[in-house]
Amino acid sequence: MLKARIAVMVSGGGTNLQALIDAEKSGIIKSGEIVLVASDNPDAYALKRAETNGIKTILMSDEAGLLDVLRGEKIDLIVLAGFMKILSPEFINAYRDRMINIHPSLIPSFCGKGCYGIHVHEKALAYGVKVTGATVHFVNEIPDGGRIIDQKPVFIQEGDTPEILQRRVMEQAEWIILPKAVEKICGEIVGKGNKQ
Repeated sequence: MLKARIAVMVSGGGTNLQALIDAEKSGIIKSGEIVLVASDNPDAYALKRAETNGIKTILMSDEAGLLDVLRGEKIDLIVLAGFMKILSPEFINAYRDRMINIHPSLIPSFCGKGCYGIHVHEKALAYGVKVTGATVHFVNEIPDGGRIIDQKPVFIQEGDTPEILQRRVMEQAEWIILPKAVEKICGEIVGKGNKQ
């Protein structure tokens, strides 16, 4: 079966990468294959997760070099999974509608500049919202501003800390909707014969 070739870009622990690897192994992702993991952080534990699962890794030094590698690997879809760098318009244009991101809130709440990682959950708790969640969206030039693919709500509970909330959002939303979105887009890429 023809599969879309996926690159995952990471900066940290790689919990979303692990969710994608597990989803591929279990057959949730069947139209795509993770063939490359790229990181801007040499100490990212996500690189170890990739190596453990036999996935090629690359350390990103600059965008032009990474684009060359992505083209060489015939990457069809880029998944930003805890990737903490803002990409240039040139990079985004090279993969327009072929690059997605997972964000730990219900966009348009708690998103944009400065809203990443644990900060998102701190803001949600400080504001006092009763429901948060996660969003998968296409990447464009505006941070967290691309077209929404999927969202899943998560209820905030009494006594939540940012860390407890972060974990619940990952377990109840991110790790569910990200693999589903990846499969949907890979299915469309393969179905339309739009492979690179």
